[in-house]
Amino acid sequence: MAAGVATYFWWAQTHDRQIIAFGAPFELVDHDGNTITEQALRGHPSVLFFGFTHCPEVCPTTLYELAGWLDELGPDGDKLKAFFVSIDPERDTPEVMKAYLSNFTTRITGITGEPDKVMEMAKDFRIYAKKVELEGGDYTMDHTASIMLLDSKGDFFGTIAYQENPDIALEKLRRLIREG
Repeated sequence: MAAGVATYFWWAQTHDRQIIAFGAPFELVDHDGNTITEQALRGHPSVLFFGFTHCPEVCPTTLYELAGWLDELGPDGDKLKAFFVSIDPERDTPEVMKAYLSNFTTRITGITGEPDKVMEMAKDFRIYAKKVELEGGDYTMDHTASIMLLDSKGDFFGTIAYQENPDIALEKLRRLIREG
């Protein structure tokens, strides 16, 4: 048994792990109408949430919680950059995003853009998003409800699940700040 464990540790240390690409270059606009690229996710730890402003529950709840966590982190919260990417850019213009986010905090930057480019970004970050038609011609969006945590290189660091225990979520953010 000890030989098996030793062999595993030797193999793990001498063989490269396969790294799967996460994210990809993108060019969209922020809630002020300025161009934003993947470089905004580099040089500092980041949190990234994909959602939409017409969301009835998940998005406002998540943004409210995220704003509270950033405040609770105190000065350390300033070390994080937070982004809300609209998966409904047909309705979520920069102006709509800015007004919506102002209800929660000024510390989260909204990202939107051309629908095909936004969906490409979502796909590159392995985010599920699908338009769901409703009666009367309206629609909603199904989407991944987790917050993505990215390290200072823009690489995947972890997630915070929808309505995760606040103490655990805060500890994940503190770890991201320390290690990311």
